[in-house]
Amino acid sequence: MISLNILFKELAKVFDGKSKLEILTKDILKTTNDDTNLPSNGNQLSESIVEAMTQKDALPICETILKIPFNWNPPTSSADPLYIKHSIAKAHVELIGPEGLVKSNNIRLGLYGMLPNTEYGIRTHPADEIYIMLAGKAFWKVGEKSYLLHKPGERSFHPSMIEHANRTGSEAFMSVYVWHGDVSTENYIYDGIK
Repeated sequence: MISLNILFKELAKVFDGKSKLEILTKDILKTTNDDTNLPSNGNQLSESIVEAMTQKDALPICETILKIPFNWNPPTSSADPLYIKHSIAKAHVELIGPEGLVKSNNIRLGLYGMLPNTEYGIRTHPADEIYIMLAGKAFWKVGEKSYLLHKPGERSFHPSMIEHANRTGSEAFMSVYVWHGDVSTENYIYDGIK
């Protein structure tokens, strides 16, 4: 079975950008040594997300992720009923963070995917955030800019409190994300789909 340490070392390779957030995240992943037992069974990923993760343009880390029986669930960043309704089409696992497999109050790092033809509306939060696409395609909106298509290996960076949203077309996607700074969800605001 794959250990968290092996997964973290492989994920560190994905954070190969020059931003301070990526450099910090890479260092955390390379130096985190945790023998936390991985789940032996969990909620499976949807077929469409697995299909995206097995395409030839998916990053190699997807193969490792698919070998781990994570307990995939919609994210729980907000108790807002609209947020909960809009989160049904999402798959999420927090690897490092306040609710993560490895506990931390300094960062949140996890895996996040979404089904085809769905939207995750406008939201803001105090933490700086970056998503790195691992598989599939997604359209990301940051601030007042239009939605832009992102493919495997591409990033969407969201500075603290900037509005951002994402949606999918006919393909699902999988990504890795990291929050840094104020990683609590106390000031997470979900405005929904506009």
